[in-house]
Amino acid sequence: MFSVHLLSWHNGQPLLRVVREAVFMGEQGVSAEMEWDGLDDACHHALALSATGDAIGCGRISPEGHIGRIAVLPAWRGKRVGSLLLESLLDYARSQHYAQVELGAQIQAVLFYRRFNFTEVGEIFMDANMPHIKMQLRLKNC
Repeated sequence: MFSVHLLSWHNGQPLLRVVREAVFMGEQGVSAEMEWDGLDDACHHALALSATGDAIGCGRISPEGHIGRIAVLPAWRGKRVGSLLLESLLDYARSQHYAQVELGAQIQAVLFYRRFNFTEVGEIFMDANMPHIKMQLRLKNC
């Protein structure tokens, strides 16, 4: 069991950092300079917590509708944590009347985002030494 909460960087920073440092910096080798890009304060964040209150996943959305930093700790992958994080961010975007959202998907995550009707736009590009592709989703009922 787990829960997903929307919160500000100010209110969630220590727990959000735990997940991002483990996944992006520890597993994927992203540098601290790239991970801590200075955009967190302006974003809304989704935080997944286990039943015992441990941080197990996160994601963020910028005021411009860019979704990013979706990460789930290895022990929690395949248990719908990532799906519920993304659904929470999309619900937030709809509540703010965003016409569309976009993200830069790591290539291995493209199929995950396609399940939510995101479509690829443009060419593959490198970000943090990993191949990515821009994906967009037009939101309905905005």
